[in-house]
Amino acid sequence: MPKWSLRGCASAVVLVLASAAAAPVMGADNPEQPAPDKAELEAQPPLSAHTGESGLPLSAVQQAMDTPHLALTIAVHPETHSIEGLADYTVRALSSLSAVEFDLDPRFSITAISVNGEALASSAWRNPEGRMTIRLPRAVAKGGEVHIAIHYAGKPFVAPRAPWEGGIVWATAKDAAGTDQPWIATAVQGQGCDLFWPCLDHYSKRVGVLDFTIDVPAPLIAAANGKLIDTREENGRRVWHWRARTPNDYGVSLQIGPYELTETAYVSRFGNTIPLKFWYLPGDRQGAEDMLAQMHDFLDFFESTVGPYPWGDEKVGLVETPHLGMEHQTINAYGNHFKPSPEGYDWLMHHEFSHEWFANQLTNARNADMWLQEGFASYMQPLYLRWKQGELNYHAALWDVRKKVVSKVPLAPDREIPSTAYNDRDMGWGADIYYKGTWILHTLRLAMGDADFYRSMRLLTYGRDDPRPGNFAHQLATTRDYQRIVEQVTGRKWGWFFDAYFRAAPLPKLDVNRQGRQLSLVWRTGASQPFLLPVDVQVGDTLHTVVMTDGKGTLELPDADAYYVIDPQAKILRDDPAITRWQAFEKAEDDRKAAEAAKK
Repeated sequence: MPKWSLRGCASAVVLVLASAAAAPVMGADNPEQPAPDKAELEAQPPLSAHTGESGLPLSAVQQAMDTPHLALTIAVHPETHSIEGLADYTVRALSSLSAVEFDLDPRFSITAISVNGEALASSAWRNPEGRMTIRLPRAVAKGGEVHIAIHYAGKPFVAPRAPWEGGIVWATAKDAAGTDQPWIATAVQGQGCDLFWPCLDHYSKRVGVLDFTIDVPAPLIAAANGKLIDTREENGRRVWHWRARTPNDYGVSLQIGPYELTETAYVSRFGNTIPLKFWYLPGDRQGAEDMLAQMHDFLDFFESTVGPYPWGDEKVGLVETPHLGMEHQTINAYGNHFKPSPEGYDWLMHHEFSHEWFANQLTNARNADMWLQEGFASYMQPLYLRWKQGELNYHAALWDVRKKVVSKVPLAPDREIPSTAYNDRDMGWGADIYYKGTWILHTLRLAMGDADFYRSMRLLTYGRDDPRPGNFAHQLATTRDYQRIVEQVTGRKWGWFFDAYFRAAPLPKLDVNRQGRQLSLVWRTGASQPFLLPVDVQVGDTLHTVVMTDGKGTLELPDADAYYVIDPQAKILRDDPAITRWQAFEKAEDDRKAAEAAKK
C-alpha cells in the first residue's frame, strides 16, 4: 500500500528515494486523482465497527473453515453505483460444522442463500454488524465439503480517499473517441475484502482457486486477478471470467474502464516465460510501454535478489486506476500518471510490484506484523538503487527515510494492533511499518552479512532455500517466525535485537563518554536484554569495531585529542537527537499553519 510522510499529505512523493518519502502521504487529497462525490459520501451510512476493521480474530467457526474454491460473480451497474453479487463457495470442514460464517458489509441485502443447491429460509441466516452466520440444514463432518451460494446486492461503500480510506471509486475517463465512460476501482486493504464480497477477512485465510466473473456494460473492460479464461457479450453487457490461485483476499479487486492493452513477455532466469500486461487509458500507450520496459528491469532485480516471481504461471498485470495505487495480486493498481523521477524509475510501480513477494507471496499473520509486508517492500527500493546505480543512491535513499522514523510505539508488539492504527498519525505506527522497517532491515543486513540476510529473506518468503517456479506455496509469518529464521541461518540468538527494535518503542540510544584516551560506549534500549550490536568508530584512517559485551564497550584512542566518528557508514538505526528536534519543529510549524488556516 502507498504510504504517508510525517507531514501528513497524500501527494505522490518519491518513496525511499533520495528525493522524498516512501510513498504518498496521508492527509490532503491528491488533486490529480478524481474526487469522490461529496453528497454521496455524506449520504452513505458509516461502516460498522466489524466491517471497518480488517484482520479481526477469527471465530471458532471461521477457524474450522477452509475454502478450496470460490466462484465469485459481480455485476457492476455504474448508472446506479450498485453491484449484484453471487459468491458460490466450496467449504471444507477442518472440524465438524453446523454453521458457516463469512464477513460481509451489512449495507448489502442478502437476497438468497442455498446449501448444496437447497434454498434456505431467510431465518437460517443473519448478518449483524457484518459477520454473517448461516445455519446448515445438516452438519458437515470433519473433512467433508459443503457448497454455499450467497446472493447479495446493494451500493458498496464509497472510498472517502482511496487507497488509504478504502472502498469503491466511481469515476469517469475518456475512451478513444473522447466520450466519458465509467472508470471504476476498488481498494480495500485497511477495511478488508468484505467491503464488496463475502469473505473470511483475515490474513490466514485464502481461497484455493478463485473463478472471478465480472459483468459490466459493454464495451468496458474488466482487468482482474490471475488468468483471463474467457469473455463474452450479451444484452449490451460484457462478461469477463478470470481465474486466480490462492489470491490475497484484499488483493482481489475490480478495475473497470475504457482500457486499451499493451503486452510483452519476460524470460526469467528460472527458465519460465512470464506474460506482462498493462491496461491503460486511451492516450497513455507510451507511458504504459515505458512502464513495461521498466518491469523487465524490476523482474531482473527481484528474481536475482529475492527469488522467482511467484505468479509467473498467471501474469504480471498493471492497470491504470483513479486512485494512486495498491498491490492487487497480479493486477497492480497504478495511478501515478507516468511521472519521471530523477532516479530514473517509477517509485510507485516498484513499490506495489514488490508486494507480489511481500504481501501476496509472504503475508503477515497479524496486523501487528504488517511491517513484514511494508518494511521489506520499502527496503527493496534502496536495494534496487544499490543494485542499479551503486552505494551513493542507496545511502541517499536511506537518509531521506531515516528522517521519517517516528518510533512512538512498538513496531511489532506481542499484542495485536487494530487495522485502524494505520491511519493514526499521533501513534505513528502506520509510518514506521515502512520507514522504521526499512532501517531495521538495513541494520540487520549489515549485522548478519549479505549471504545470511538474503538467505533468511528467501526462507521467510518461500519457506525454503531453493525456490523455483512451482515448488513453493504462499507463506504466512509473524515477526517471531522471522526471528527464528534469522537464528537458524546464523546459528546465533537474536532476541536482544528483535526485542529492542520490534517490541520496544524507543530507538536504541548510544551513550558516548570520553575521558582522556578512553572512549566508553553504552547501549540503552526499552528492552530487558542488553543490546549487543557492535559499533564502528572511525579514528583517522582506521576503522575500529567495538564489541558491545552486555551492551557496553570501550576503545583506547591514540591520544587525548584524537578525533573520532561514531558509526561513520550509518549502519545502525539509533536515536538521533537532531532528527527528534527537527521533527518536533516541523510538527509545531504544521500545527501553527493549520491553526492560522482554521481562523480564516
